[in-house]
Amino acid sequence: MLKFAAAMPEMATEVRLKLIEQFPAFKDLGKTNIDAVTEAHKSTLAANENSQNHFYQASQDQRDALQADLGRDDLSWAQREALHDRLDQNVRRVGEKDSENKRFMGAGMKVVAAAGAAALALSVVFVGGKLAGAREDGSEESQ
Repeated sequence: MLKFAAAMPEMATEVRLKLIEQFPAFKDLGKTNIDAVTEAHKSTLAANENSQNHFYQASQDQRDALQADLGRDDLSWAQREALHDRLDQNVRRVGEKDSENKRFMGAGMKVVAAAGAAALALSVVFVGGKLAGAREDGSEESQ
């Protein structure tokens, strides 16, 4: 669609004007597409937040259980060390999950930004085509 819009300045004036007459429909289509991307992004974010919350709660439950076990008096040094290792693994997994989530959020924002940029580019091409058509019409009249 961008290639098509970019070719507008090279089209005949009559063709360009017919296309420009259709711009409200293009605008509405673009807005509908942006709205759909935005809603999908919001839905994805909500599902991601729910998933994150379940993960963090499960991790916290495991840490609580490990800390309770560490409070027992009948554990050997090796058993305590094993519990500390598991606690350390749990904390590392939480950090990894946080980093993963930040990458996911960044990628999602790029999709939304790209959709917005595409809509903006189409609008700029449209306005450029309209201006070029007006200039061409003016130069044809002056000849």
